[in-house]
Amino acid sequence: MNILVTGAAGYIGSVVTDELIRRGDSVIALDNLEQGHREAINPQALFIQADLADLPGLEGTFHRYEIEAVVHLAANSLVGKSMKEPRQFFQNNIVNGMNLLNVMLKHHVHKIVFSSSAAVYGEPEKIPIEENHATRPINPYGESKLIFERILYWYRQAYGLSSISLRYFNAAGASEERGEGHNPETHLIPNILKVAMGQSDKLPIFGVDYPTSDGSGIRDYIHVIDIARAHILSLKRMEATEGCEAYNLGNGKGYSALEVIEATRKVTGRQIQTIVCQRRTGDPAVLVASSELAKARLEWNPQFPGIESIVKSAWRWQKKHRYGY
Repeated sequence: MNILVTGAAGYIGSVVTDELIRRGDSVIALDNLEQGHREAINPQALFIQADLADLPGLEGTFHRYEIEAVVHLAANSLVGKSMKEPRQFFQNNIVNGMNLLNVMLKHHVHKIVFSSSAAVYGEPEKIPIEENHATRPINPYGESKLIFERILYWYRQAYGLSSISLRYFNAAGASEERGEGHNPETHLIPNILKVAMGQSDKLPIFGVDYPTSDGSGIRDYIHVIDIARAHILSLKRMEATEGCEAYNLGNGKGYSALEVIEATRKVTGRQIQTIVCQRRTGDPAVLVASSELAKARLEWNPQFPGIESIVKSAWRWQKKHRYGY
């Protein structure tokens, strides 16, 4: 298949691109390189540097290539920044995303896998979180993802667009070729590894006063390869079944920030100095997924269920790419 991947130079997008190419698909890799890295894109992919705000450029891409399906990962994703600059998130994640949908319809492309987020749920009422849990985002980032999911629902009703929204919990780890290279880096594991490598003196822990066993926030960490595989399985499902669906992607087990730090100490053999900071605005205390629906319908099962295996893969990549891409 000819697959358009938006945000292909990003952390998850680059691994999704690799997995698609490994499956034998032809990938049109689109990214504006504002946050992504050109070096992260598989050389077998056809790279197009473009922005979803550029409607003529988007039209030209669909005109030149016989695109059969879209994997949409392009987005602004920093929760803290979304609290300060919500209009940027709504513009990019919603308005520009609609540019993509409308061009898809114009060119008779009716299949899309959407990169959503656990942030659509907000503060959970029960753990683990199932897909029928109330969706009440507590930050503009989560709101933008939920709004786009709702748009996909109505585009299904009106135009027959088939979609699967994948609600990631905490993406982590690395493949042999691709890892995390954000600037600024806000994810816990790569920031711990920076301290382990001597690139940072201390790791900030944002809050130890949560209602959890050790006071630090609990998250469900899911390996980036497992996330990428879910995209492949979603495309496979859409070949047989049309609809508008949403699935959680997580391991179903939460680890606190302090537990992740301890696991990283064990994996690296390094001491990790920490400093306690105030909570970040918009961060729930606990986010843990129920992924039973994805297991049943997508036939998806995480291959990296433990935190140590996830950290080991990230540490291996980080040592080879000391300063990222």
